[in-house]
Amino acid sequence: MSQSSTDSFASVHSDTSDDESSPRDKLQKSTKGPSDFCIKNISQADFGRKEIEMAEQEMPALMNLRKRAGGEKPLAGAKVVGCTHITAQTAVLIETLAALGAQCRWAACNIFSTQNAVAAALVKAGISVFAWRGESEDEFWWCIDHCVGTETWQPNMVLDDGGDLTDWIYKKYPELFKNLKGVVEESITGIYRLYQLSKAGRLSVPAMNVNDSVTKQKFDNLYFCKESVLEGLKRTTDIMFGGKQVVVCGYGEVGKGCCAALKALGAIVYVTEVDPICALQACMDGFRVIKLSEIVRHIDMVITCTGIKNVVMREHLDKMKNGCIVCNMGHSSSEIDLVKTHVVCACIAALTCSTVPSFVLSITAATQAMALIELYNAPEGRYNKDVYLLPKKMDEYVASLHLPIFDAHLTELSDDQAKYMGISKHGPFKPNYYRHKLLSHIDKH
Repeated sequence: MSQSSTDSFASVHSDTSDDESSPRDKLQKSTKGPSDFCIKNISQADFGRKEIEMAEQEMPALMNLRKRAGGEKPLAGAKVVGCTHITAQTAVLIETLAALGAQCRWAACNIFSTQNAVAAALVKAGISVFAWRGESEDEFWWCIDHCVGTETWQPNMVLDDGGDLTDWIYKKYPELFKNLKGVVEESITGIYRLYQLSKAGRLSVPAMNVNDSVTKQKFDNLYFCKESVLEGLKRTTDIMFGGKQVVVCGYGEVGKGCCAALKALGAIVYVTEVDPICALQACMDGFRVIKLSEIVRHIDMVITCTGIKNVVMREHLDKMKNGCIVCNMGHSSSEIDLVKTHVVCACIAALTCSTVPSFVLSITAATQAMALIELYNAPEGRYNKDVYLLPKKMDEYVASLHLPIFDAHLTELSDDQAKYMGISKHGPFKPNYYRHKLLSHIDKH
């Protein structure tokens, strides 16, 4: 890159600004005048548009959905309020929903991951966005509230990542559930919350569990984390992994991806687990399963992948050697006692230090889009006030949308073979009880 290009790139991606005031304290204007949004800098929109266009090249499923279903507008009349990461890849999802007929309003599920230029590009395209990189906790909830709380626009669908948006609606705007057709949730944290509501009889609408769809577990959780854990740590620390002693907390699909990547670079990897089945998988994959307290004094790095809270606590941090890296691959920072880490010489590197492979996110985003279409168009009575998995037929459809990029050609079952297997030759090819993976957290409920 030329020096001018480098300077331009740095100016857009810098976390700092000469104007340190909060965007919510400013009059927000687009090229069409004052508008219903709140972002860092609308002037970055052109750069953000280039990033979105680059992501589109690696997201074939969403682009195919636009071509195949765009004329039918399966989301016509849908008003989708969303709370996800706001990146170039999620922008492709948001604009796909808009192309399919939906009106969208969006906030960020993570205070660190918003790409300001992408948020600006979405606003310029007519999407109401309330997010910027580096929000305070108060600003985070302010953005969600302004995304939801408007007298002129009421959502009928929710797309959430982590459950914060859904929780906010329950607490502050419960009357909105009268018009909501459903909630689509993609993270393990948000799914736990939904199952708790369902168990208590407090779930007001049908909810679609995208996190446990085969495509999400097998591709996003595994392959994405397999790449991003190395990229994020390399970007922030320039560490060499060979010979380093690393503890990965949790051996679900995310933990499996992290362990495989670290092992490939020569790291000595240990695993902590509460589930005996996941622990046995780790052992048979060649990893020693231990308690964090047993080795915390000797390790060079801890990576949390559990989706729960209080995994790395102050008593662990006190025993770590100087320079030990602590990072989180989950939805938020609840797994690590961040409140007290300022007194420990440790580097906290969140998942937001890395980018997301567009192709992998295309799979998850297409699954989210299909879930929204399914819930929005489902006839009354198909779904009750409970948590559902995405129909397997749709999982297979999402996978099929990505095969052309590999020039892959599926073998077709003959009528005789289909009859022998007791299935349709067009799918679904596996029964609902079939396990594409050995364990999912849903099996524990």
